[in-house]
Amino acid sequence: MVSLPMRAQHMEWRDYGGAADGAQYSALKQVNRGNVAQLEKAWTFETGDNRGYLFNPIVIGKVMYVLAHNNSVVALDAESGRELWTHGFDAKTLLMTNRGINYWESEDKKDRRLIVAVDNNLVELNAETGEPISSFGTGGKIDLREGLGRDPQRLTLVQSYNPGRIFHDLLILGSSTNEEYGSGPGDIRAYNVLTGKLEWTFHTIPHPGETGYETWPKDAWKTVGGANAWSGMALDTQRGIVFIPTASPKYNFYGANRKGANLFGDCLLALDAKTGRLVWYYQMVHHDIWDYDNASTPMLLTVHHEGKKVDVVAQASKTGFLWVFDRETGKPLWPVEERPVPKSPMPGEETSPTQPFPTLPFPFARQKFTAEELSPFLEPEEKSQLAAQIKAARNQGLFTPPSLEDTVEMPGNNGGANFGGSAVDPATGYFYVVSKDLPAMLKLTLAAEPLKMGSPEVRGRALFEANCSLCHGTNRAGKPPAIPSLVDVRSRLSEKEIQDTVRYGKGLMPSFAQLSGDDVSSVIAYLTRPDLSPDEPKSASPVAKPAAGDPALAHYRSSFGFMFASSGLPVIAPPWTTLTAYDLNTGTIRWQIPLGEVPELAAKGITNTGSHFPKVNPVVTAGGLIFTGSRDKKVRALDSKTGKVLWESEVGAALDGMPAVYEVNGREYVVFCAAARSTTHTHAVPGHPASQDPIHGAYVAFALPAGSR
Repeated sequence: MVSLPMRAQHMEWRDYGGAADGAQYSALKQVNRGNVAQLEKAWTFETGDNRGYLFNPIVIGKVMYVLAHNNSVVALDAESGRELWTHGFDAKTLLMTNRGINYWESEDKKDRRLIVAVDNNLVELNAETGEPISSFGTGGKIDLREGLGRDPQRLTLVQSYNPGRIFHDLLILGSSTNEEYGSGPGDIRAYNVLTGKLEWTFHTIPHPGETGYETWPKDAWKTVGGANAWSGMALDTQRGIVFIPTASPKYNFYGANRKGANLFGDCLLALDAKTGRLVWYYQMVHHDIWDYDNASTPMLLTVHHEGKKVDVVAQASKTGFLWVFDRETGKPLWPVEERPVPKSPMPGEETSPTQPFPTLPFPFARQKFTAEELSPFLEPEEKSQLAAQIKAARNQGLFTPPSLEDTVEMPGNNGGANFGGSAVDPATGYFYVVSKDLPAMLKLTLAAEPLKMGSPEVRGRALFEANCSLCHGTNRAGKPPAIPSLVDVRSRLSEKEIQDTVRYGKGLMPSFAQLSGDDVSSVIAYLTRPDLSPDEPKSASPVAKPAAGDPALAHYRSSFGFMFASSGLPVIAPPWTTLTAYDLNTGTIRWQIPLGEVPELAAKGITNTGSHFPKVNPVVTAGGLIFTGSRDKKVRALDSKTGKVLWESEVGAALDGMPAVYEVNGREYVVFCAAARSTTHTHAVPGHPASQDPIHGAYVAFALPAGSR
């Protein structure tokens, strides 16, 4: 891989996020503020199934690579959308790097490869033919569960949905460990692209003698998981430094088994891309018990600061903070203050007495939620009930520790910035971030010990009570549409579909990989025949004492607690989604707007709410535009100076992912993956009954009319 100057690497769309730096920026400017209103559909390629996709296409020369046809890699003619070839995987394939893939080519361009993770295996395809490359790894694949110091058969989720980064002949890769106790460690690894050989490993849960080992209990690396890098990475090709954001250690909401600051959880890491050596790090959350991952790609840009040009890296987080560091030293551009935060009342829990707060820039998301901020769209009775619940809850700000009582969390563990939500103009110092405000109500309970005897239905109910009832309720009714009802679920889902959902997670539901196959079968038996289980399963008390009286052995769990109204909309007043523009030369907000809308509300004239529960990925261009889409089935172009919508078009399905901007034969295209799970008509707003909206996914490309360029 040859390092290109900044503008040159942004003239194409060869990587996830456009280029190796992941800037989500295009230097193309044929389409600009003056003519964007003329954009029209150039071609459409249907995904050919009813799956949800949020894929960012890559374009190499005149060929585009996408995900479609039941998780197949498909090559398209980038000018016409015509299918060139398709490589399908095993019909049982469940997991793929479904947000993007990696591309590598030799210096003479004769060897060209696509790299993708499929069901915890890393595989390569010939980019010209789609044929597997059997010389890679062992028999054409690498098992990503191996080499982590754990039993590979017990690690059911290791691969990340995001691709890694290519540096010369190395693929640098993170992981997506599950959310439970006993998850795998979040090692960052680099593999040789040609052979599959593991070249280096960085331990995010340090081993003896490594930096940060003293911030964990002795030998924590053998048993504790997480601190993983599941989101995007940014590669500074000139310096040979890769910037990697990390997530919380596991379990997310209780950490008595991992006392200490827990480096390198919730950090921004700067690693030598060639060797994996630590250059610098910064930890944004000490001993995270809120699931406050650094969930978005770090952004590389150049700013004017104190009379000098400074190359910086900026990291947006779930907390609503934007952190800005000198790229070489890791020094914050503006002061960061360690401020006192509440102490946990939980047995054995030792929270950090302080947490870091950046003084600039100002937060892009709301960081508190009170009864006075409830949504005006709530029914009066529901609003009254919620107000009483919030007033009675523990609510001491951003770092209120979860407890046995209701605890308000804001912006929420699925709020703030998420994957692909940031974009920059690298040269001007302008930074853009999409965020959502989604408060959560956390409440810990001590997981009951399920029965070891009895019928499958009896054991299944005990397991359900211990693992599922916090979200779905003891009556299995859930809170549709956000948390579905499991009443009569077997009439809607097959046994395999339920098994796969429990094993891998889906939507808001995390993986419950700790449950054995027999455990899951028992749960399914209970859901199928709940009348054959007793009204009160004989499991251990949810307030039972921890094993041997040691809190570190206790498995407290919390519901994710996303606060949705009965309508399916968030309970907080809108806007629910915003797009914020920063000038990082000064650390100030240029503008902030609601992004998207809820169609059911817009039909009644209610706008400026922002979209509902998005994972929107914007792209900035040299033409002065921001391209984005949302779950309201609309794609838009905004003026990057003001946030004003200059163009929009409705497509056939919702959007969650990132558009790609590219040029073929002198014509600039913008392609969107319109194939996400929609919120349209899946929740009931007065006057609009709820129904399930099927996906009719497609990749839709737009360009200026021929002859108008």
